[in-house]
Amino acid sequence: MAADQNPSSSAGAAAEQPPQKPLSSKDAKKKKDEKKDDDLSEEDLALKQQLELYVERVQDTEPGVQKLALESMRQEIRSATSSMTSVPKPLKFLRPHYGTLKAFFEGMPESELKKCMADVLSVLALTMSAEGERESLKYRLLGSEGDIGSWGHEYVRNLAGEIAQEFQKRQDEDLPIDELMELVQQIVAFHMKHNAEPEAVDLLMEVEDLDLLVEHVDKSNYKRACRYLTSSASFLPSPDDVLALDIAYTIYNKFEDLASALIIALHLDNSQYVKQIYASTDDMLLKKQFSYIIARHGSPFEIDEEIAADENDREILQEIVNNTKLSEGYLTLARDIEVMEPKSPDDIYKVHLIDGRASASSTLDSARQNLAATFVNAFVNAGFGQDKLMTAPAESSSGGASGSWLFKNKEHGKASAAASLGMILLWDVDSGLAQIDKYLHSTDNHVVAGALLGVGIVNCGIKNDCDPALALLVDYIDKEDTTIRIGAILGLGIAYAGTHKDELKIRLAHILADPKTPLEVLVFTALSLGLVYVGSCNEEIAQLIIFALMERSEAELGESLTRLLPVALGLLYLGKQDKVEATAEVSKTFNEKIRKYCDVTLMSLAYAGTGNVLKVQNLLGICSHHLDKGETHQGPAVLGIALIAMAEELGSDMAIRSLERLLQYGEQNIRRAVPLALGLLCISNPKVNVMDTLSRLSHDADSEVSMAAIVALGFIGAGTNNARIAGMLRNLSSYYYKEAGHLFCVRIAQGLVHLGKGLLTLSPYHSDRFLLCPMALAGLVTVLHACLDMKSIILGKYHYMLYSLVLAMQPRMLLTVDENLKALSVPVRVGQAVDVVGQAGRPKTITGFQTHSTPVLLAAGERAELATEKYIPLTPVLEGFVILKENPEYHEDI
Repeated sequence: MAADQNPSSSAGAAAEQPPQKPLSSKDAKKKKDEKKDDDLSEEDLALKQQLELYVERVQDTEPGVQKLALESMRQEIRSATSSMTSVPKPLKFLRPHYGTLKAFFEGMPESELKKCMADVLSVLALTMSAEGERESLKYRLLGSEGDIGSWGHEYVRNLAGEIAQEFQKRQDEDLPIDELMELVQQIVAFHMKHNAEPEAVDLLMEVEDLDLLVEHVDKSNYKRACRYLTSSASFLPSPDDVLALDIAYTIYNKFEDLASALIIALHLDNSQYVKQIYASTDDMLLKKQFSYIIARHGSPFEIDEEIAADENDREILQEIVNNTKLSEGYLTLARDIEVMEPKSPDDIYKVHLIDGRASASSTLDSARQNLAATFVNAFVNAGFGQDKLMTAPAESSSGGASGSWLFKNKEHGKASAAASLGMILLWDVDSGLAQIDKYLHSTDNHVVAGALLGVGIVNCGIKNDCDPALALLVDYIDKEDTTIRIGAILGLGIAYAGTHKDELKIRLAHILADPKTPLEVLVFTALSLGLVYVGSCNEEIAQLIIFALMERSEAELGESLTRLLPVALGLLYLGKQDKVEATAEVSKTFNEKIRKYCDVTLMSLAYAGTGNVLKVQNLLGICSHHLDKGETHQGPAVLGIALIAMAEELGSDMAIRSLERLLQYGEQNIRRAVPLALGLLCISNPKVNVMDTLSRLSHDADSEVSMAAIVALGFIGAGTNNARIAGMLRNLSSYYYKEAGHLFCVRIAQGLVHLGKGLLTLSPYHSDRFLLCPMALAGLVTVLHACLDMKSIILGKYHYMLYSLVLAMQPRMLLTVDENLKALSVPVRVGQAVDVVGQAGRPKTITGFQTHSTPVLLAAGERAELATEKYIPLTPVLEGFVILKENPEYHEDI
């Protein structure tokens, strides 16, 4: 409907030639007028003359004649502005007289007539006033109080634009804005009535009065208004983004769309709102659905008496929040898709598809190869409870019992092998602890350390009233052997990530405070506390980590492992934006070896997932410097760009383009981080352009760049079984068959691509990519920072850090359950999600869909909707566990 604000040359031709001054020859003028009038049809000519007559009559001294002329002119303009595909003819013909009418208006005495005249001038100013004059608004304020909608959409939109500018000007000059706000009320009401919710929201944002929206929305348009609010929140600066989400929360509450309100409350990280939502309904089924949403997000949440008075109800809800049903649901999905049979690493490597030379190397039984096979086996069979290496019975064809595989690994390799059992039995706490228990009594310290880490992994994301992980691990954190201590401490960090458990702070704080603590134990203690208190801004722990950083010697600060201390500090402020500033100031006093690294890491983690453009520019600025040797802070800056820009699609596309530039012009230490940043931006989402870039970099001359690119290929394909990436990795395993380090990276990537046999995702986003799970992001950040120094950490003796990825592992499923929480198979349409924000009518939300029966898998960027009206879902976002209740109005066709 948008009309040209400046009439196009053809449309305005007649209007742009006002009556000229008398020329030297009268004939010339006559000729010109005749020619101009010849272009017009008879009707138009009559209208033009009619309007010119009205203009003359308006200037008449007789009020009655003036009034009649004004009324007629209004009538003509109104009838024309109702459909505005081009500049309306009355406006075109009145253009030459705009100045005359304005001049006459100034001389008119105050009266009703003057107000009517102001209304007409206000509409004429729509196409005639000079840029920036805001005459349309000026005359509107002088005019009558009538209905503005009667002048048409385009007039209202133009007025809204002028109000925004005028509001800004009056704010700067401290002038009153009451009359503007009265107009805003009218315009918002008009927009909401005419399906233009985005324009209403935009205007209210401009005049800083979003609260008005709540009283203007109704049942028919609240969803569209909220959708626009929530999607624009990611582009607004702080604190406007929180305000927009707050208003959306209020509106959803007003219309009792509680599941949507809960998702916003979780996004705001506001436990008070979450409690309000539970309290505002007595429907137990709805409360169960809320609990499933909270469990998927991983928030620690206590169900108290206010939420459910009945003790049995409380237990049921708490059980769902604690995620105890996750393993059961995941295995239901696996059985339905028929992938229960365990896979061995060789099934993943597919050696028979590779040309001759590589297959010889893969049969060698080296410790490094076996370690790689351990990880592949753990990733592929994650959560299935059975595999061919660790849980296989003694007489199976795979060559002996789990013990024999364990001892095919050397020293710290045994730790990862024992811990892999935790990954295979993931989320199945009872069975998992029983099987891991035997390794806790081993005489080999590495095996005990691995088993302790395994205990933590099994409990990852599952909360339990008896706290079995704490009971088992806490006795080992003060043992003499550093390996056992690290196993227990990292196990606690993974088991209790995001729970803010005070008992752990008490137990682990003294290790941080003790100057005699070995560096590696210190680092893992800080990391574990960072994971447990992720995003909590806990001052006490921040202080402990800061003191630890200050007290360490210069030699220790040069160690690559020390760089994980700033990461631990940053995790405390993950996504909390400016709350990090005090700590960032303190970090400027650190030893120069770690100062910049700490500063950049803190900023990038504090703004992770916010899409803050200024911070991205800041980090790009850091990347543009050419540094002396030995400075390492540009690596985290590159990762920071990805962390901040991953918030929304547009930002991540722009970040990918910026990273391409860094590859071309950046220093070597920047190029080494770029593949990891790309891996994070497209995690579990294999975009073809990124895949090609990484494929190119995987053959790079610099070994660190190529290793990072290989691991990043695993990240972008994580859990997708992507055939193209699998093929690339097979070719790379043949290309690097003599390079032990590269081959290890290829194996890790192969394991990641087939994560959970294609049923898991590493993406930290869920609920239509709206909610960011802080624990998942914390796990990814830890691993990516460890990968910045691949050779000394991942390829050294700290390869078990890869198990931190378990924090981000989630089934990418939709599992529908009935009112008794038993799996219920219903037809659903799964297709590519379509962004319908701000679109008119009821557009389709998915495209290119296929109909399946639940449970189903959802790939990145896919959305599901029910294909039957027999059931009603209790949440608008069909992901994870969704409770369906029967539709009382449904009648089967006979």
